[in-house]
Amino acid sequence: MNNKTVISQFLLLGFPIPPEHQHLFYALFLTMYLTTVLGNLIIIILIHLDSHLHTPMYLFLSNLSFSDLCFSSVTMPKLLQNMQSRDPSITYAGCLTQMYFFMVFANLENFLLMVMAYDRYVAICFPLHYSSIMSPILCICLVFMSWVLTMLNSMLHTLLVVKLSFCEDNVIPHFFCDVSALLKLACSDIFINELMIFIMGGLIIVIPFLLIVMSYVRIFISILKASSTQGIHKVFSTCGSHLSVVSLFYGTIIGLYLCPSANNSTVKETVMAMMYTVVTPMLNPFIYSLRNRDMKEALIRVLCKKKISL
Repeated sequence: MNNKTVISQFLLLGFPIPPEHQHLFYALFLTMYLTTVLGNLIIIILIHLDSHLHTPMYLFLSNLSFSDLCFSSVTMPKLLQNMQSRDPSITYAGCLTQMYFFMVFANLENFLLMVMAYDRYVAICFPLHYSSIMSPILCICLVFMSWVLTMLNSMLHTLLVVKLSFCEDNVIPHFFCDVSALLKLACSDIFINELMIFIMGGLIIVIPFLLIVMSYVRIFISILKASSTQGIHKVFSTCGSHLSVVSLFYGTIIGLYLCPSANNSTVKETVMAMMYTVVTPMLNPFIYSLRNRDMKEALIRVLCKKKISL
């Protein structure tokens, strides 16, 4: 116990960027973050202003855009601040706060993608009963439960980390406070932490992913039964955007956690984490805007209204 010290701050090593390239990467990360914020804000505002988009599908999409915006905002501002000031430190409380909200919005995105897959499943497999099944009350309950479950799960892991003791080593080889990185620095027993990560990870990540896969299997079966080419094209147009986002989000997570690499594992983990914390939230608005005819038409209507008012 005498060898233990009270940790007041951690050091985030971030990316192994040479000093002469710091300004270039700072400009790149800042551009990516501003693009993420602007793109997701446009989708949220567009869905709010256009009454044609007041449907369950776009209710879930607006929550997904808000989650993407916050997901990126949890990590990127601190990374940019550290790069600008050349000070990699973060306080103990700030580290736990960042870890909590990172888990909240990461898990929330996972749940929202599952809910959106269920919405597409009902719309395609039960089109005549869609309005009665996806009622406003059910949609609000699904979003509300997604928020509650993610916050409770994140609070559980945060409280378990608070109970840990940390030694003198306070260097985190990452650009944000990840729970797995903090567990590696702990001096006390982390068996309960790892057990809860394994159990809750299975419930919150694996089960939604399997439900998404099952939904799209049923959707593809319905596509094969469709008699008209026009119906098949309509199905692909309504599901294409969501399927692209699902592939991008889970593809990076599977590449990070299920395909470990012995060489440069720390660098790989950092780069892959950047993919699903920054790149994916940045690309989602473009995917939904470019592949979604309703979003394009809504943007035109909103711009025309503003032009007429001016």
